[in-house]
Amino acid sequence: MIRPVPSLFLPRRLLLQLGLGATLASSAGLASISRADEPGGVMDEDIFQFALNLEYMEAEYYLRGTTGKGIDDSDAGAEAGPVTGGSQVSFDTPAISEFMREVAENELAHVRFYRKTLGDQAVPRPAIDFDAGFTAVAKAAGLGENFDPFGNEMNFVLGGMLFEDVGVTAYAGAATVLKNKDFLAAAAGILAVEAYHMGMARSTLYRMGEQAWKAANAVSDARDKIDGSEDKDQGIQMDGKANIVPSTPDAIAFTRTPQEVLRIVYLTDQEGATKGGFYPNGMNGMINST
Repeated sequence: MIRPVPSLFLPRRLLLQLGLGATLASSAGLASISRADEPGGVMDEDIFQFALNLEYMEAEYYLRGTTGKGIDDSDAGAEAGPVTGGSQVSFDTPAISEFMREVAENELAHVRFYRKTLGDQAVPRPAIDFDAGFTAVAKAAGLGENFDPFGNEMNFVLGGMLFEDVGVTAYAGAATVLKNKDFLAAAAGILAVEAYHMGMARSTLYRMGEQAWKAANAVSDARDKIDGSEDKDQGIQMDGKANIVPSTPDAIAFTRTPQEVLRIVYLTDQEGATKGGFYPNGMNGMINST
């Protein structure tokens, strides 16, 4: 049975999600995880487990694209779910290959951090399906039936943008919820790392020219149709100009709740969904419903 999760906790969980890794590992007091003191019974373990699910997907994506091999069994957990799809990308541009390898190393470090911090409460890698997930994304964005995110460097960076934009908005949403100052400081640093990833992906795509602009904007539009009623997405080109930094008129990053994030990775606009898209069997842990 899925425990109801107040929306305030969800952003907090996500804030910890995509990058707490290296910074939190060096923060004092992280060895023990305490129960959140707000109503609803959501525990820090629940939040970290949710983040770990997302980190598994990111690490698998970047590792498979840059090395041809995913996470080692020792980093995936007992009874880990299978991963469908993914292959090494033939990069034409050495710099882009280097960028992507660095991101892969970051995401693997995040997985290892969460597993170390959670100990015996770390959830195993859920089943992940890149083939089904990206087929659905390509269909929704009008990229064609044969779109392969691992087929070339442009497609691979485009797939990365799908994840990185979501991560930044999740962290921004969580920033106002954290109460532990060490966590908040670490989360701010992680948000910066994820924003570096996002900026790299979006600027790289913009430099590739009109074909990349159109594809990235189409993915942005498709993402915005399912995450909720508000317009929280922006393409890499707006009003005929570059739009590398998606933000409000005050230049503040958009925020997303975990439900909104789950709608994107499950590829559904329905409430109460517990699986779909990139997670054919859903996420592991308590926070897994849109």
